This record gives sequence, C-alpha cells and structure tokens, in this order.
Amino acid sequence: MKKGYKWMRYIVLGATVLMSTGSMYNPAYGDDTPDTIRVAMFADLGSTYKSTTPAVTLKSNGDWSIGEGIGDEHRAWLQLSSGQAVRFSVDGFRVKVMETWDYQAAAAAAKVLQGTSDKPMIFTDSKNGGTVYQLYTGMYASAAAAQTAAARIAVSAAAQLNGQMPVATGNYHLSAGTFADEQEANRVRNDIQSVGFDAYTVLMSSGDYAVWVGEAASSGQLSSIREALAGALPEIIFMDADLSGTALIIRQDAGTVGGSAQNLRHYMLSGSDNGKVTVHGDGKGIQVIERSERTYRGDFEISKVSGQVALVNELPVDQYLYSVVGAEVYASWPDEALKAQAVAARSYALYKSNKFNIADVVDTTLSQAYNGLGSENEDVSDAVDATSGEVLMSGGEVIEAVFSANAGGATADPSEVWNGGGTVFASVDSLGDASAQEGTKMWYHVLLDNGKTGYVREDNVSEIEGVTGAGLAQMTVTADSTNVRPIPQIQSAVAAVAQMNPGDEAVVLGKVPESGSYAWVRGPFTSDQLLKSMQGKITSTLPAEIQHLDVTERGPSGRVMEVEANGQPLTVKYPDMYRSAMGSLPSTKFDISGTGSYTVLGADGQTSHISGAAGADLIFGSGKSTWSGSGMVVMNGSHEARVIDKEQRFIITGQGNGHGLGLSQWGAKGMADEGYDYKQILQHYYQNVSIVKE
Repeated sequence: MKKGYKWMRYIVLGATVLMSTGSMYNPAYGDDTPDTIRVAMFADLGSTYKSTTPAVTLKSNGDWSIGEGIGDEHRAWLQLSSGQAVRFSVDGFRVKVMETWDYQAAAAAAKVLQGTSDKPMIFTDSKNGGTVYQLYTGMYASAAAAQTAAARIAVSAAAQLNGQMPVATGNYHLSAGTFADEQEANRVRNDIQSVGFDAYTVLMSSGDYAVWVGEAASSGQLSSIREALAGALPEIIFMDADLSGTALIIRQDAGTVGGSAQNLRHYMLSGSDNGKVTVHGDGKGIQVIERSERTYRGDFEISKVSGQVALVNELPVDQYLYSVVGAEVYASWPDEALKAQAVAARSYALYKSNKFNIADVVDTTLSQAYNGLGSENEDVSDAVDATSGEVLMSGGEVIEAVFSANAGGATADPSEVWNGGGTVFASVDSLGDASAQEGTKMWYHVLLDNGKTGYVREDNVSEIEGVTGAGLAQMTVTADSTNVRPIPQIQSAVAAVAQMNPGDEAVVLGKVPESGSYAWVRGPFTSDQLLKSMQGKITSTLPAEIQHLDVTERGPSGRVMEVEANGQPLTVKYPDMYRSAMGSLPSTKFDISGTGSYTVLGADGQTSHISGAAGADLIFGSGKSTWSGSGMVVMNGSHEARVIDKEQRFIITGQGNGHGLGLSQWGAKGMADEGYDYKQILQHYYQNVSIVKE
C-alpha cells in the first residue's frame, strides 16, 4: 500500500517530453517524500494479486503521448491526439487460431471462444496483396501452455475453423533491418507480406523503426522461417531480432465480435520483463476501457510481468485520495467524518512502499476502492485538501490504518481478526454505527398458517387486536400479493417465501430492523450450502452433515472466535475467516440459530440440542401429548420466539460490516454528527497514535 517517492515535473521540448524526478523534504518521512502513488490495475503477481486481460485500451480526453523512461527522464516516442483510442498488449506466447479473408468468419470463431479461458483477439493486416483477418488467443505463460491451448481450441472451435489448425506463436522474430521513419519501414514490410509472410513494423526505443518477420514459439520454428525467407527474398538479409531493448510492435486491431471490423492501432510491448512504456496525458484524464471505461488522473505505465500485460497508474497521493475517499464514504456526510476518512486512507496508502512489487496499492478493495474521476466529489476533495500531508503515526512510522464500514457497536480487538495483538488497535465502543439504520424500515418476523416463516416490511402490515395463547401478536397485510421475504431485506434475485393478501393472518414472532450495514440476517442455509462454503477455509475435518452449529468462544468485542459443528471445533487460520467460511457474512459479530433444533439448559447446567424431527413432549392441563410436525414455537426467557421445523437450516443474525478493526466509517459519521472533530474521531479509533503533518 504504500508510498511512491517520485515527484514528476514535465518539460515539453518539441516532440519530446522530459520527466525529471526529485524529492521534496517532508519532516514526517525524512528525505523520502511520498508525493506520488503507484496503483496496479492489471497484473499477474501470483498469490499477491492477479487481475489479467489480453490487452488494455486507453483513450485520452486531451493530448497525450507514449514514451519510455530513461534514468530520471521520460522521452516521448509518439504524440497522440485527443479522443484517439490505442490498445496495448505484450509480445509473448499466443495461439494463432486462423487466418481468413472473411472478417465474419473470424468473428464467428472469436464468439465461440469468448466465453472460454482462451481469450480471442482479431488483427487485420495485408498479405499477398489483400486484407486478411488473423484470430489469436492468449496470453500464455509458456510455449508448452500455448501448444496445449492450440490443441484445445482445435476441438472447441472446430466447426468455425474451416479445416485450419491453430498453432502456437511466440516472441522469436527475424529482423529485416532498421529504418529512419515508419513509411520506409512499411514499404519493406509490404514487400515481405506480398509473398505471404507475416511481418510487422516496430518502433524501437532509439526512435528508429525496424521490420520484424515471423512470430515463432521456438528457435527451431524461427530457423524454418529463415530458410523459407532465404528462398523467397534472397535480396534481403534477415538477422535475429534484438529483443534486449524495449520496442513496440505496431499492429492493427480489428476487435473480437461485431457486425464490422474495427480499426484500432495496437502496440505490442517487446523486450524483457524489465521493459516498459509510459503514457502521459495533459491533465484531462485517461480512460481505461477494460476498467468499466473509467477515467483516471495521472500517468500510466505498461509493462510485461509474468508474461502478461501489467497496467499501473501513477499520480499524486491526494489526487488518488479524491477518488478513494469518494468511493469509500458518502459525500453528504459531515466534513469531519470525511476528513477522518481522508487521513486514515492516506495513512493506509502510504504504509510500506511497493507492497505489490510493481505498485504500492491495487485499485480494488484488496487495498482501497479506487474508481478514478467518477467517484470524485467537491466536498470530498475539500476534505482531502484540508488534511493534505496528514498521516497517523506510531513509534515514528506511518501506521497501516485499516478501517471497515461498520463495527456493529464496538470495534474489533486484533485477536478477533488476525490472531495478533498490537498497540494501535483495541476494541472500543462505536455507538455511532447505529446511524446506518436511520430512515430504514422495521420488518415483522411472522409465522404463517402453513408453518413457514419470513419477514414483511412494516409499511405493509396491519396488526390485529389480541394475542395468541403464548402472548404473541398477530397481523395481516394491507395490499394484495404482499411478499413474505426470507430475510428482512428486498432481494430481487431471491424468491419470496410466500405471498399474503388482506385478511390472511400470521403470528408475529418479533420485529427486527431492515438488514443493512449495522444489523443483518443471512440464510436460511442448508447443511450442504454451508459445507460447500467451508471447503478450503476450515482447516479441520468437516462433518458429512451439519446437525447443529454453536458459537463456543467470543473475543473482547463479542466477535466469534470459535464455532463448533456437531460438538467439534471448526478451526480457521484466523478468526475473521469465519466470514467467508460461513456464506460470506458481513462480519464475525453474529449468532446462529437452527430452524430444526433448539437448545435446552438443564438443571445440571449442561446444554443439549433437541431436534425438531424427533418431536417434543408437551404437557397440557388435560394431560400429555407428543408434538410432531412443523411450526412449533419456542420462546426463551427474554420472550424471544422462533419456530422449529423438521428440516434443519441455519439462520445467522449479526451486527456490523467488515473486519471491524480500526476506524468504523459509520461510527465516524455518528461521532461527527455529535460534534466531534476528525482528530478526536481518529484518536478514538486508533490507539497511541499522533497525527503528523509535513
């Protein structure tokens, strides 16, 4: 997450842009000033971060350029105009699926492959005096992986290939020489293509142009191409292409599917994994099509990492925070809450540099949500500017100021999240979290005549006078076809439990707030659903069937530290893993109840689980009988009621959203509403810290 140390100053000299780097002294950091931050968007960094795409498409709202970093300077290779879109990929292992004169044939094959792991891409070129369309897939990590993919595609797209056999290609090339300008290089390339060979104009880092021939996956394949060229074009001397420097192979991109071919300039980055080019704009923003067409401030670096194209956005820290804070909290919140979030987010971002090898942070919630200009807001930007340079420090270092959406009334102790301690984090009250419920509806938890249970929102309910023999209220609804929901929340993709009409009656088991950031209900989950979710997350042996689940240990804030299934602990690497292990729960501050069992505390202090399927002995004034069926209501000493069925499913109710460590965003909003300033808010949620400004 972490800090970039380069301060960029641009000097425009004709067609060349020089970027020099320096440092501005900051008392909080010594000589290293985190003026800029590097944000990875696409990269294959193994287990640390993996977000890949075959190519990235950039488009600027103003003038922009593509160039190369040389030492502390940046030299512009190409100047691009406003509105021009350019696609980038890297030179490596692909599969050439087919070559055809018919774009629709190539597009049909691409459409078949689009939903597979073999991502298609169509290039257009000239050969033998005509236009051809070349369908590729990739990238692949090795020649062997590309060969395997070629065999796979030959089967999956056989009907569209018209007898052509996919072949693995790679980054072995021959060079037909270097030339002073692109036009001269294109003339030589056309001569080579006219006799049926693949050839490409290449922009070299020197500013010269070259013509490369072939795209062999091995040196053996390259030798075969050399022999064929010697026979067809004896007047040209072909040498092995120099791949040690950074270069751009120029191609024309025809897209993947659609009614007609596109015509987009495509640059394939060639060179070692250390090779890179940078894209510099004029401050009007650069759009990344593959990131939902969002527009971003700053510059972009394109490189080759693990055989894949990597895209990194570099920009000033505060400009990064304009987007991050705008994406993390509501712009309508009080200024002091926005300032608290700005300082926490800045500290989190500047904690450790290059955590992601080529970048300080990534653009997802693995670091912080970063959506570019689209999530910026004037009030948020003002809060960032008002706290510019301010970070949270402890022991002379910037802290990793983690935060969550809602702590559910109390923040987490480190032991409840990552099995660790620490002096910066501790469980503290977070009463402002309840502000997340302001303006939300209450929901009635009801028992229907058929034994089913569900929830009806309060604005659809009319209570009936009188109570049941157990003292429970009754209700009906005010509108036809009122949905009874499985949880107290409208879920358009989840079917209703049932529908009620005016006059239909139901027993009221209780009233709960609408599920949201503060309080929530999840489920009901079957044993199979939970066991599937637990696979790979629970380190102990899973049972064949979950008969009952119990929370057996809690931490200082009430968060779950241990859960047992059928009396056996379900162990995890760290307690916060229970969130994902049990169906992607919002937090670990939860309780579990089974729809098919209930727990009885005996006179000896021991608890026992009673299964609904086994029935229950009921004692009446007139005698004793056995209950068997669905819809038995049990009530605890606090007059809280729930229904027991024959089928065991699990309802999980909880509070909070996120790991709960550090700043609670909704809690900060609640404190700001009460008049606390941002420094008081931060020092409430983080312990033993100082707020330091450069």
